[in-house]
Amino acid sequence: MSTVSLLTSIVARSRLPALLKIYKEQNLEINLIALGHGTATHAVLNVLGLDSTEKAVCFSFVTDLKWPSVKRDLQNKLRIDVPGTGIAFTVPLSSIGGKRELAFITQNQDFVRKEESTMRDTKRELIMIICNQGYNEQVMDAARTAGAAGGTVIHARGTGMKSAEQFFGVSLASEKDVIYIVSNTSEKNRIMQAIMEKAGLATPAKAIAFSLPVTDTAGLRLLEEEENVPADSAPESPE
Repeated sequence: MSTVSLLTSIVARSRLPALLKIYKEQNLEINLIALGHGTATHAVLNVLGLDSTEKAVCFSFVTDLKWPSVKRDLQNKLRIDVPGTGIAFTVPLSSIGGKRELAFITQNQDFVRKEESTMRDTKRELIMIICNQGYNEQVMDAARTAGAAGGTVIHARGTGMKSAEQFFGVSLASEKDVIYIVSNTSEKNRIMQAIMEKAGLATPAKAIAFSLPVTDTAGLRLLEEEENVPADSAPESPE
């Protein structure tokens, strides 16, 4: 059995080509790239030997069987362990919205499918949806029908999208919207199912959804209040 993780890499924008070269050599086909800005002070930048805080954030997918060799290349070729070079970390996915989507994000990586997993006592999940740019409202409309309260959208550029044709028989645009939705674990499957049905691969949105466990939260008062409402105080259905 093996697991799939979201691999997040943050490097100086000038080092992005080197990072993507490593990932291509490692057969990490699907990468989403967004631009960011570091918050280190000038004094810290001088100590680290950096000239700019302009960052590239790369989201990829990696199996636990592939990750050790990817990590070695990041250390040996990119020197990511050197202070100021960058950082990479993995977070295990708890579910993926569909078999074809799973095959797509794990292509050319050793993977043995296992049952969906959830971290013990996890009450929340982060649902991440990747869709063609301009269709985030269609995704959110679908999510709201299943009880989602709201989401956050960032824009990214995708690589490896040409290989999608062998899985889906469609061309996927390289410009992407990435939507973050935090939900109760009990509602996660319903929200993901609504998204895949109403904004999935059969629609122009071409959405792919997956989820990650959330260990703790702050600022989700509405979800917490809904959890604590006694059953006998719930509104009654009209006659």
